[in-house]
Amino acid sequence: MKFLLSSLLVVSSLISQELKITANSFHADEKKGISIFEGKVKIVREKDKLNADKVIVYTNAKNEPIKYVAQGNTSFTIVTKNEAVYTGKAGKVIYQPNEKEYHFFTDVHLKQIDEKKEIIGNEVVLKTVEGKAYAKGAKSEPVIMIFNMSEDEGK
Repeated sequence: MKFLLSSLLVVSSLISQELKITANSFHADEKKGISIFEGKVKIVREKDKLNADKVIVYTNAKNEPIKYVAQGNTSFTIVTKNEAVYTGKAGKVIYQPNEKEYHFFTDVHLKQIDEKKEIIGNEVVLKTVEGKAYAKGAKSEPVIMIFNMSEDEGK
């Protein structure tokens, strides 16, 4: 019963921060400070959305989320502090709420919708407060940056 109660407290803590997580299954380990959501996981926080097969939420001693790790079929929509909108997919996504940073790994496709820019790489970091992105390619693959320009801009 204590395990169930602590699991509910973690979820309650998440909800109080306007965060909603839905999944096919959920279990938590209070001693380790983790909550695991599996099967068609959907996370919604304000304008941000994340979908994955599995999400592990790491919490501190106060049951406050300190890191989210999403794996398998991840897709997302992220809105930065400056209202830039990013969509994409990656093999793995790590979100660090204290830093407001997303780290994307493995076959990353990140599109900035409002600027019509796209980053393709093996590792990409998006800092939502500063509106900055950094990327690395795999050993044998470069980072690819695509800009969609109007014909007038090229003249």
